[in-house]
Amino acid sequence: MRVVNQVERGVVFRWGKALPGSRQPGITFLIPFADRMRKVNVQVVTMPVPTQEGITRDNVSVKVDAVVYFRVIDPVRAAIEVQDYVFAVGQVAQSSLRSIIGKSDLDDLLSDRERLHEGLALMIDSPAAAWGIHIDRVEIKDVQLPESLKRSMSRQAEAERERRARVITADGEFQAAQQLANASRIMADTPEAMQLRLLQTVVEVAAEKNSTLVMPFPVELLRYFDRAVQKIDSDLNRPPSSAAPAAGPAQEHDDRP
Repeated sequence: MRVVNQVERGVVFRWGKALPGSRQPGITFLIPFADRMRKVNVQVVTMPVPTQEGITRDNVSVKVDAVVYFRVIDPVRAAIEVQDYVFAVGQVAQSSLRSIIGKSDLDDLLSDRERLHEGLALMIDSPAAAWGIHIDRVEIKDVQLPESLKRSMSRQAEAERERRARVITADGEFQAAQQLANASRIMADTPEAMQLRLLQTVVEVAAEKNSTLVMPFPVELLRYFDRAVQKIDSDLNRPPSSAAPAAGPAQEHDDRP
C-alpha cells in the first residue's frame, strides 16, 4: 500500500514494464516485489533560463535571460520518454532563446516582446509535447545592452525630445500669430475694441501698484466734447465759443474822442 499526494501522479512499473495510465492521488496498492512506482509532480514548474549572450539580426551584442512556466500533462510519457524532463526543458529553452536573439532586431527585443514570447513558447513546446510536457508561458525578463550602446541611445532620445520641443514651440508661435492676426482684423473693424483692450491692459498693469503708467488721451474723446459744446451753443442761439468775438458798433463809438 502506497500513498500518492494530491500534487503527484504515480507511474507503476510491473516487472520493468510501465502499466497504462497513472495512479491518482490517494491510497494505491502494489504487488510486492513485482511493482515499482515512480511519482511524477504535476505542478507548474517555474524555471529561470540562464542569461544567454548573442548577436541580434542588426549586429548588436546583447544578453537576455528568461523564465519558463511548464507542467506535466502525461506522467507516463514524462517518466518514460525522457530521462530528466526538467533538465531537458531547460536545455531546449536556452537554445531556443539564443535562436530568438539571432532572428530578432534590437527594437523587437525592447518593444515587441509579446510576439517574441509567443514564438519562444512555440519553439520550446514543439519537442516538449512529445515528452508529455505543456509549456504554459515563456517570458523574457531582461535585456542587457553594452554601455556604449546605452549612451548612444540616450543621446538619440535626448535629440528626439529636443526636436519635439522645437516643433511644439514653433507650432505654438504659429498658432499665436494666427490668433493675433484674427484679433487685429477684428480690432480694425471695430475701433471700440482697441479702447477696451487698452483699458484692460491698464487694469492689469495697475494691479501691481509698482509702475508709473502714462496713458495717451484719445482724440475721439476731445472731439466728443467739442461736438457737445457746439450743440449747447446752437441751443442757446449764440455763435460757437471757439470763434473769436467780432467788433461791434458800440466799441467803435467808444473809440471816438
